Amino acid sequence: MAYLCAQITRIVNIVRDLAKRFLLLLFLVMGALGVTAQEENDIEISVVTCSPGTEVYQLYGHTALRVQQRSHGLDVVYNYGVFDFRAPHFLWRFVLGQCDYELAAYPYPFFLQDYLLRGSRVEEQVLNLTPAEAQRLLVMLMDNARSENKTYRYNFLTNNCTTKVRDMVERAVEGEVVYSRSLPPATYRDILHQFTDGYPWSQEGNDLLLGAQCDTVLTDRSSLFIPSRLQTFLRDAQVFDGMGNRRPLLRGENELLALRPRVAESSSWPAPVWVGVLFVALCTLLFAIERKWKRQWWLFDVLFLLAQGLVGVLLCFMFFFSAHPTVGSNWLVWPFNPLPLLCLPWVVRCAATRRFCLYHYVAAAVLALFAVFAEWIPQDISLMVILIVVGLVVRHVSYYFAYNHDR
Repeated sequence: MAYLCAQITRIVNIVRDLAKRFLLLLFLVMGALGVTAQEENDIEISVVTCSPGTEVYQLYGHTALRVQQRSHGLDVVYNYGVFDFRAPHFLWRFVLGQCDYELAAYPYPFFLQDYLLRGSRVEEQVLNLTPAEAQRLLVMLMDNARSENKTYRYNFLTNNCTTKVRDMVERAVEGEVVYSRSLPPATYRDILHQFTDGYPWSQEGNDLLLGAQCDTVLTDRSSLFIPSRLQTFLRDAQVFDGMGNRRPLLRGENELLALRPRVAESSSWPAPVWVGVLFVALCTLLFAIERKWKRQWWLFDVLFLLAQGLVGVLLCFMFFFSAHPTVGSNWLVWPFNPLPLLCLPWVVRCAATRRFCLYHYVAAAVLALFAVFAEWIPQDISLMVILIVVGLVVRHVSYYFAYNHDR
C-alpha cells in the first residue's frame, strides 16, 4: 500500500510539473506576442513580498516579480529563488559558497498556492512604470528566464532573490531610483537578527560563521537584501528622470494572501546563553573538585578540546576556502581553530603520565586575551562564545595548580 501511494504521488507530481511547463510556455508565447505587437500595452508588473516561514531557509521571507497582461491572459511570476537539491555536489558547493540559483517563470496561481500552504502573508506593490518601461522589464525577464541565462551565482547578502528584483527594476526605469530612508541605519547582522529573534540557535549559527564585515553599517541600497526591507523602502522610492521630473515608483499595494496564525513551537533546546552559563559552571565545579581531591579529570578536557578543534576546523575552512560573504573576516578563528586537535595527543599523553604540558599555559593565555579584548574586536561576539572561552580558560588554569601546587 505504501509503495502504491508513493507511485501515485510521483505520478501526480509529474502531471503537475508538466502542467506548469505547458502553461508557462503558453503564457510566455502570448506575452512575447503582446510585447512585440503592441506599442501601447496593458502590462502591469508588481513586486511580490512573502512573509517569513518557520523553516531555517524561510526565516527571511521571499521576493518575486509578478507580470500581468490581461489582454493576453498573462499572469506569470518570475522567481529568482529556485534551487535544486539534486544538482551534482549541491551541499558541497553550498558550503563553498558556490551555490547556483535559477530564475524560474511559472503561472501566478502555482506560486500563490505554495505560500497558501505555508501560511505566509503575500503582498504586491504595483510598479508605476510607463508602457515602454514595462515592456523593457518584461523583455529583460524573459531573456533572463532562457535556459542559457537563468542560472546565477547565489550570494546570501548581495545577490539573492531580493537584490535581483531590485536590480531589474532599477535597470528598467528611464531615470534613477532614489530611496528615501524609512528605517534607521543597520548592519547585515542587525538586519538578520530581526528575523532570527525567535530562533536563537539559528541566530547563534549565523553569528558563529559571519565575520567582522557583517558589522559594517550599510548604505540604504545595500541594505535592501531582505524582502520586507525592500518592501518598506519601495513605498518612499522616487524615479528621477534627470530633467528635474520625478514620480513615485509605486502605483499601489494589494494584499494577495492574509497571514495565517500559527501555534508557536516550543524548543526543547536551552537558549545558547544558558549553554554558556552551564559550561562555565561545569568547568568551575570540576576545578573545585580537582583541587580538593588533588587529581585531574582530563577525560573531560579531551572532549572539550575535541569539540573546540572541530568547530575550529569548520571556521578555518570557511575562513580560507569559502566564497560566502563575510566569513573571511571572522575573528572567532582566534579562539576556535584546529590547534587543539593537533595538540590533543600530546595533551593526553602528558595527562595520563601526570607530566607538565606547556600547551595549557599557552592556550590559557591566548583564550584569556581574547575574552579580555572581545569588547574591542570589530565584530559582534555572542555572549555564549565569551562564556565558553571563559570556561576553557578555567580548565587550562586548573592544570597550573595541578603542576605547581598538587605535587
